[in-house]
Amino acid sequence: MKHRIATLWIALAGTLVGYGQPVQSSRLAQPVQPVQSSWAAQPEPSSLTQYVNPRIGTGGHGHVFLGANVPFGYVQLGPTEPTRGWDWCSGYHASDSVLIGFGHQHLSGTGIGDLGDIAFLPVANARQRTALFHHANETVRPGYYAVKLQQPNVWVELTATQRAGFHRYTFGADTHRAMLLLDLAQGIGWDKATHYGVERVTATSLAGHRFSKGWANNQKVFFAAEFSQPVTVEPMDSGRWLITASDVSQPLLVKVGLSAVSVDNAEANRKAELPGWDFRNQVALADKAWNEALARVTIKTSNLTQRRIFYTALYHTMTAPSVFSDVNGYYHGADGEVHHGSFTNYTTLSLWDTYRAAHPLMTLIHTDRLPDMAETFIHIYREQGKLPVWHLMGCETNCMVGNPAIPVLADMVLKGHVADREGAYEAMRQSALADERGLDLLKQYGYLPCDKEESRETVAKGLEYALADWCVAKVARLLGKKADARHFAQRALAYRKYFDPHTTFMRGVDSKGQFRVPFNPFSADHRMDDYTEGNAWQYTWLVPHDVHGLVKLFGGERAFTTKLDSLFVVTGDLGANASPDITGLIGQYAHGNEPSHHVLYLYNYVGQPWKGARLLRQTMTELYRDDPDGLCGNEDVGQMSAWYILSAMGIYQVEPAGGRYIIGSPLFDEATLKLPHGKSFSIRTLNNSAENIYVQGAKLNGRRYTKSYLLYDDIMRGGVLELQMGSQPSNWGTRPADRP
Repeated sequence: MKHRIATLWIALAGTLVGYGQPVQSSRLAQPVQPVQSSWAAQPEPSSLTQYVNPRIGTGGHGHVFLGANVPFGYVQLGPTEPTRGWDWCSGYHASDSVLIGFGHQHLSGTGIGDLGDIAFLPVANARQRTALFHHANETVRPGYYAVKLQQPNVWVELTATQRAGFHRYTFGADTHRAMLLLDLAQGIGWDKATHYGVERVTATSLAGHRFSKGWANNQKVFFAAEFSQPVTVEPMDSGRWLITASDVSQPLLVKVGLSAVSVDNAEANRKAELPGWDFRNQVALADKAWNEALARVTIKTSNLTQRRIFYTALYHTMTAPSVFSDVNGYYHGADGEVHHGSFTNYTTLSLWDTYRAAHPLMTLIHTDRLPDMAETFIHIYREQGKLPVWHLMGCETNCMVGNPAIPVLADMVLKGHVADREGAYEAMRQSALADERGLDLLKQYGYLPCDKEESRETVAKGLEYALADWCVAKVARLLGKKADARHFAQRALAYRKYFDPHTTFMRGVDSKGQFRVPFNPFSADHRMDDYTEGNAWQYTWLVPHDVHGLVKLFGGERAFTTKLDSLFVVTGDLGANASPDITGLIGQYAHGNEPSHHVLYLYNYVGQPWKGARLLRQTMTELYRDDPDGLCGNEDVGQMSAWYILSAMGIYQVEPAGGRYIIGSPLFDEATLKLPHGKSFSIRTLNNSAENIYVQGAKLNGRRYTKSYLLYDDIMRGGVLELQMGSQPSNWGTRPADRP
């Protein structure tokens, strides 16, 4: 997911340090030999966390979070740098070496900055507001972050639980007092504090709150902090407090519980999840939590680099959605009220991005979380009158286009993970029948006229609504609601209205049925054009729910494949105002942005899977790397990584819901999914290599298998898919009966 005013970021960045450029070396702290802390237990030699490189995506446009957290945790505790432009959306960029604090909440891979709440910063004196560091003095692995600062001389270590952060500050012998600056004023991006306060509770504890308005327009964070020794608390300038401990002979430890409900709940969260002071043990527990989560997919490969990329990608998919309810079940609802639920409530729902791969991946490896995820969606609908669009900390941001929660919820219903199917269907149906965000025009015209919709982007909106309507129709059919099924199936065909048979592109259409002119298929200015962070070359393929219907619009498979082939070789000027999100280009295929993510698998639908295989291998090996600039676009809360996880295993769900996984070109000798009830499903390749990228034949559980796709139920029953690979294309999967 990206954002609407990227140009503002670019202008800001140019004013500050130069967009995308490293901070000048004169500002960098010089590297020193890091202090080796015995408190931070090293992972076991067999640990999967050893293959995670959290620095992947911290450079370039990756925008990923760097710090300490546990899978799907509410707390992401890590370093926060001054906001210098678009590439600092997570609060951290590999090019920078200035810190403003260690905040307890961050986003990962988004195109808008927010959070950074409840930040502590070690300082040498009361006037200090920033600290310099050097990346050579950082240590980072899943669940643990550490950095050696010079001014003051302190070794900072961080770890976390789901709802609490744990700090350890070891000050040097030349330090006379341990001082921390508590900052409730600064956040990330457009975040602005609207109210804050701190109360001293005991000699060793304090509590407070920070309310803010930013991307999340009414965020509330309450905290309860406990220190390992008595401290003094002195108010400084607005929104900051100086915390001082006199005994520097021992490390100063801080446990901070967070809640979106109340200080009492923040304290309850801290006591429940951090009852003691054993920092080393908590690091080990965080490492264990990550190992258990990563072990849901195991791979066999001799390529260590690909192993690191894979497990880092898997790690990135589990930063969010984030747990948003407290240990006692209370949570901050979408209506601004406090609610109590018998389920775990989630937030940070980047659905325009994640419905494509991240959530289909969850239905394979995180089935235990799906019932609560579904309840979250249903309750958000009941609290705000519609399903979430882009939900952040209990707030609806309405960011991006379409009805992206519908494919996610429909997918869970169709795969059998939703208990309240009627409640889920009501939420989908009413969200699709609303009169906001262009849906009123869709009901009036049967499509979105480009001269009536103020925010433009009508093609992108219309295509997204069409695929969501297809999902509603499938659930209606499942539940026996025949009239609704017919209605939404018809609406799902609205994509046809935007197709121009003369240019063979999806184009904006006005209220008189005329295509918008002038027309440039390369232009990608979403402020003026009909596409969201893309152009006509990229959006023409966004019909994942009816690929064969799209083929017919082209006039048949030959014309379709000719056009699809050209996508990967044609080049053109995107325009001066093109969205910066259009990255990772192969021709006009833009892997750095989500609307393109299904396109490589379209070749299977027309019986030419070998063409997709070649491009899949190219994308996986060239656009995913083991370095800070290792992502070709924003991580987008797990979507970029989820595409890699599924594709590297050899499968991808193209249709928005229902579970037909298209077979591609696996990277590994074997990938095994850990399934419920002690089952597993393995995708095993024979004769696989960098040259042998084409499937020659397949067996499913020992029997010859000719289809170029797998069904969800086949996977979840457990078993083995065996693929014979070769260096030349074959006729496997080419017959019409074997195509998806």
